[in-house]
Amino acid sequence: MKIIDVKVYALQTAIEPQFAFSQGWVTKRSATLVEVITDDGQSGWGEAFNQGLEPPQVTAAVVEHALKPLVIGADPLDTEVLWHKMYHATRDYGRKGSVMSAISAIDIALWDITGKAYDVSVYQLLGGAFRRKVQAYATGFYRLQGTGESKRLGEEALSHWERGLTAMKVKLGFGVADDIAVMHEVRRALGNREAVLMIDTNHAYGVSDALRLGRALESFDLRWFEEPVAPEDYAGYRELRSALHIPIAGGENEHSLYGFRDLIGQRCLDIVQPDLCSAGGFTACRHIIALAQAHGVPVNPHIWGSGVSQAAALQLIAAIPVTHHALVAVQPMFEYDSSTNPLRASLVREPVQQVAGWVDVPAKPGLGIEVDRQVLKRFCIAP
Repeated sequence: MKIIDVKVYALQTAIEPQFAFSQGWVTKRSATLVEVITDDGQSGWGEAFNQGLEPPQVTAAVVEHALKPLVIGADPLDTEVLWHKMYHATRDYGRKGSVMSAISAIDIALWDITGKAYDVSVYQLLGGAFRRKVQAYATGFYRLQGTGESKRLGEEALSHWERGLTAMKVKLGFGVADDIAVMHEVRRALGNREAVLMIDTNHAYGVSDALRLGRALESFDLRWFEEPVAPEDYAGYRELRSALHIPIAGGENEHSLYGFRDLIGQRCLDIVQPDLCSAGGFTACRHIIALAQAHGVPVNPHIWGSGVSQAAALQLIAAIPVTHHALVAVQPMFEYDSSTNPLRASLVREPVQQVAGWVDVPAKPGLGIEVDRQVLKRFCIAP
């Protein structure tokens, strides 16, 4: 089997309502998809995570001009070999960001092809499923105006709970006082209902403000405090981890074994959150999971993309071992994006759906998805 073509699709669509997280306003949803095609007519799908508010054309250009020439003619089953080939060829201008996201997309597509070639799901290629059902947590609580929206966000928490999503991550980072008001309203709206809460400030703060927020919320028994400071502020992460009783999480903006080596080795995190579509695909995430396991740090992947990235992340989560074995062990959860995204809802024919707060891991070959090419064509802005 040989790779004969790599097609890249930059997708984008305007959304209503528009919403904000701490780093800016989201007016469009986008995705960069990759389709790797072989000489026997097989194809595999992958996705590059468009970081923050990144235009999808950025990673599309990396795939088209830097990576495609490296893999044409290669055996798609050589996933480890091709990963290192792409990484080393782009090392002088890559290692982070868009280049790694582009490598991730091709790598995911190669694993999809490999699963189809052997007629097994990707989680079986990764060594089997530790779990066939994964608890979902709602990611939401985005802003429609900015600050002063605590009442509406409390109502959103109750709506998630009523849909079965009893775990939820609240987006903060709009000022410490506003953040505290939001969390108190969320707790008030939930009342005596049992819920697992996490917070995510998307690195909106420096250490002092993150520390003030964390100390004000320590009584909430949070599952984690995500991205409290800038991704490169390892010292800040260590300081917060030492000063707070809340577990510190991060890593969605880190890449490859080499980036996570220092993040984990310097004991910055209680929970590591690589994004499959950014950190380097399945190949790199295997390395990262092994590294985290050796350091006793749980892995709970970050997910924020189309139906392709969701399906791929489910395959990865199924194959992540429990870090601290026990009869009742803490399991990784699935990030269930509740914001507006037509690319998540319609791009694949059987999108991920939660039922009573849980999602099933597909057992079909590869990623277990079928991309709707009519939807792909409708949202494509650059082939």
